Amino acid sequence: MSDTRTHNTEDYLRMYKQMVRIRAFEDNSNQLYLSAKMPGLTHMYSGQEAVAVGICEALTDKDRITSTHRGHGHCVAKGADFKAMFCELLGKEEGYCRGKGGSMHIADQSHGNLGANAIVGGSMGIATGAALSAKHLGKDFVTVCFFGDGATAQGLWYEVMNMAALWKLPVIYACENNGYSEYTKTEEIAAGSLTARAEAFGIEAYEVDGQDVLAVNELTTQLVERCRKGEGPFFMELKTYRYHGHHVGDINRDYYRSKDEEAEWKNVRDPITNFGKWLEDQNILSADELAAINNEIAADAKNAVDYALNAPYPDPSEVDMHVFADVDHALEYLGGARG
Repeated sequence: MSDTRTHNTEDYLRMYKQMVRIRAFEDNSNQLYLSAKMPGLTHMYSGQEAVAVGICEALTDKDRITSTHRGHGHCVAKGADFKAMFCELLGKEEGYCRGKGGSMHIADQSHGNLGANAIVGGSMGIATGAALSAKHLGKDFVTVCFFGDGATAQGLWYEVMNMAALWKLPVIYACENNGYSEYTKTEEIAAGSLTARAEAFGIEAYEVDGQDVLAVNELTTQLVERCRKGEGPFFMELKTYRYHGHHVGDINRDYYRSKDEEAEWKNVRDPITNFGKWLEDQNILSADELAAINNEIAADAKNAVDYALNAPYPDPSEVDMHVFADVDHALEYLGGARG
């Protein structure tokens, strides 16, 4: 970590807390799955916290993001509430999507989160469309499109980059390169440089250490400001690492990556530990203060889980709710009968 950054103590404290909140959320999500209390699978974001927090701390509520199947970190970093998120994972009516979206389809419009997407690269068009709307409506909000290195193989990305470059749209394509496309090393599925792919469309592209929250935040702040001035689009490749498998059921990973590799990232390059050490070195927070923050957030997460476990499920009559815009119950509108 560099000691030349100009953020104030409040900024540093908020970024540290947000990264810890993401880690706590994921730890609890994993336990819900392992204890068979959560339906379906989920994809852990642990290890990549500096990316989501570094980027989202450079945004305002009016700025938009689109997320991915590995999207809990983006949701939390953009301001999502623990209780509503855990309720969504558990299929409860107080969830962000009334329990219908689950892990991979959380949206939080109040904080500019246009939603996670289970389709690899599926939100690229949505993010670019949001940026196009900002330009046509004369608004100054910026859209960040999160996606993984595996999504760079999707043809949609090249279509939208071409449009964004031609029309100078206020969008930032943020590629979280965690080294693996599901179970295959990125270098085995992606030919050449990822940044070069964006540069081929005349888009400025940057590489940044995705484990350094301040480096991520510093670059994003600059690019967001330039987007607001009409200088977009931009592309960022953020080098990071996922601590868990592709999903929570991917437990034995020896056949595609070594335990030594995992241990090195966790012990040497952990974004939360390293930022905490930097805060101590700068005399911003003490070890005891950092521990107190960690414990407070762990307690908040546990309370949210307990709340969600006891929260009610949606009424069965809601199965057809929100099928059509402005129609609460589509079957009533169509004259159908429930049974």
